[in-house]
Amino acid sequence: MLRQLRPQSALFKQSPSRLLATCMRAYSIEATSASTIKLQDIDPSKLSITKTKTPKELVPPNELVFGRTFTDHMLSLEWTAADGWLPARITPYQNLSLDPASCVFHYAFECFEGMKAYKDKDGRVRLFRPTKNMERMNKSSARIALPTFDGAAMIQLIAKFAAMEERFIPDTRGYSLYLRPTMIGTQRTLGVGPPGSALLYVIASPVGPYYPTGFKAVSLEATDYAVRAWPGGVGDKKLGANYAPCILPQLEAAKRGFHQNLWLFGDEEYVTEVGTMNMFVAIKNKETGQNELITAPLDGTILEGVTRDSVLSLAREKLAPEGWIISERKYTMPELFEASNDGRLLEAFGAGTAAVVSPVRNISWKGNLVECGLRPDQEAGEIAQKMKDWIESRQYGDEEHEWSYVVPK
Repeated sequence: MLRQLRPQSALFKQSPSRLLATCMRAYSIEATSASTIKLQDIDPSKLSITKTKTPKELVPPNELVFGRTFTDHMLSLEWTAADGWLPARITPYQNLSLDPASCVFHYAFECFEGMKAYKDKDGRVRLFRPTKNMERMNKSSARIALPTFDGAAMIQLIAKFAAMEERFIPDTRGYSLYLRPTMIGTQRTLGVGPPGSALLYVIASPVGPYYPTGFKAVSLEATDYAVRAWPGGVGDKKLGANYAPCILPQLEAAKRGFHQNLWLFGDEEYVTEVGTMNMFVAIKNKETGQNELITAPLDGTILEGVTRDSVLSLAREKLAPEGWIISERKYTMPELFEASNDGRLLEAFGAGTAAVVSPVRNISWKGNLVECGLRPDQEAGEIAQKMKDWIESRQYGDEEHEWSYVVPK
């Protein structure tokens, strides 16, 4: 157990210095609602480090399974409505100790991020666009009344954590260290209100290429009987509560032989996301004949994907000069069906942290199998392949770019 439970009333009456000195206090704190006054923000200089005495054996790279192996340590910070952010700690990876009444369990006060650390050819550790992850996490936490934080300070802490776990990042291209910053409400209460205490922690998992044998195009089933997100909701935030309801439609699609589901919305059947990734399609515009790369706009129902933004930025930088139209607009499944029948649907792919891009071969929709431009012997379209190569070049430092944050030694 990370910390043992003690009587909550006694814990909360202790002074901040006393709270920091003890290692016995539980994460579930009996606190009042979140304060609106300016409290202590994250201070990287106060980080304490306790190294493990039992380092784990490294799993051979070819045996890594996404999200199953974890590193030696974890980074954690606590927040209370009375004090703000308490000093960060890097400790051996271990279980959390939470009261059964902690509000995360009852009202889903939880948000998270997905990001990666990479090792370049010179052995330096790099983070990819961490500022975007911290911006999005602050938006997510604010939406569910959890505390926000100084993103730059948090990046410093994550960088120190990634540097400590450097040995878990294989040197081989395609491998990385998946980082999972997570924030949960920890107040012990069944009352519904803003949490008076929270825990922000980061764990890490070494991962290999999403496609160990190269790109494998996937088949999708269009889902119109369930909705992932809706206007005015929280589909644009990275909340744990958004993910569990998505699993059943994915299982239903798998029962019918499809790898993943494609989320449609409304009577117009707008294309939104594919599984847990942003969706892109490349078509030849019906009116102009120009090549057009399309993804749904950020209208509140679409997650602000870091990879999504990277694809759009690269497309505007490298494809637009070649005559491509780069569009963030609504588009429908009937539009894709027509484009496929006309031979104008050039390719389709999902975009996300885990796979970078995931090519799509076809989409099952209303009894039709909509082909997405790939030949039978082809696993990825030209644009998907280029995007993967361009992004990885910056992730691994082959191309020096502001997106790549070099972790200090």
